[in-house]
Amino acid sequence: MESKDQLKKSLRGFAAMNEQKQREIARKGGKAAHQQGVAHQWNSEEARKAGRKGGQSRRNHGSSGEMPG
Repeated sequence: MESKDQLKKSLRGFAAMNEQKQREIARKGGKAAHQQGVAHQWNSEEARKAGRKGGQSRRNHGSSGEMPG
């Protein structure tokens, strides 16, 4: 039997779909954005900055890589 807290946290919509279905929908959205010319195009400098920022974030949250909370 599920408690009220578990029911509140139950997955709905996109999150309730299996991973393959989520990827399929996301891929269609990405294709549409590129066709419309509104998709972000990363340059190498932006990618480097994002990689550094992600690495710093992981280091700041301990060796497990888990976020607090």
